[in-house]
Amino acid sequence: TMAPGLALVLWLAEDTPNFDPAGACVGSEEVEAKLLCKTPHTVLAGSPFFTAVFTEVGCTVDWIYQEGAVIDAVTVTAVVRGPARCLLLGERPALNCLSRASGIATRCSRLKLTAKSAGWHGEVAGTRKTTPGFRLVEKYAMLVGGISMHRQDLSGMVMLKDNHVWASGSITKVVKVARSVCGFSSKIEVECCSTAEGREAAAAGADIIMLDNFQPQELHVAARDLKNEFPSLQIEASGGVIPENLASYFSSHVDIISLGCITQGCPVSDFSLKVQKPDTKK
Repeated sequence: TMAPGLALVLWLAEDTPNFDPAGACVGSEEVEAKLLCKTPHTVLAGSPFFTAVFTEVGCTVDWIYQEGAVIDAVTVTAVVRGPARCLLLGERPALNCLSRASGIATRCSRLKLTAKSAGWHGEVAGTRKTTPGFRLVEKYAMLVGGISMHRQDLSGMVMLKDNHVWASGSITKVVKVARSVCGFSSKIEVECCSTAEGREAAAAGADIIMLDNFQPQELHVAARDLKNEFPSLQIEASGGVIPENLASYFSSHVDIISLGCITQGCPVSDFSLKVQKPDTKK
């Protein structure tokens, strides 16, 4: 994952690769701007990134709400102070971080509530289906929203998907090779499309079986059968899971449910930053 310092530089450089002529028009007079949340019932996430962007351009941020707070629409969330041109340099990159992170955290919080309300005690998890260059923010937002990030990147754990199996020749072969490479210290997860594949992977030494694109009823039967045969096995359900059908995947035999829609197609929370209008009556 990209280092935070490098990410800041790239975000700012992307928005201002050369000269900011509009910023030059406003000069360096000290100004104050209010951060407004315009989406109701938003879980605030991303404030460290928002603050870091403005610190990088010489501004300060005072937060009225803390990270993870649920805030209503048209609420003053923070106050930003600094030279006018610097504040405008940081405005869009900072808002992008905050809006994206808060949207993801809000969705995650609702998914977690769905699981809690149903009495399911497994892990709701994200995926690696993140925006290029923005994974740090999006994975962080999952934590604020109360769910598991899953693996951060390819180095995080061994996950063997269908392409790994097909390139290697068989599930048994690729699991054995993976174990010889990573030793005892890493878990091995294998994506499986049938109970038979799950059984082969578990027998070869996999720690986690991902049952991919199973319909809920098929999933429950497969998970039960695999757990009965391999009691220490963990079962992950993935593929086709969305907020509207999440509850149908809950089962005492399913340990993890991962959703790509946590980051793909997730609505953002709407924030705006407004400098105080001058009093023209004076």
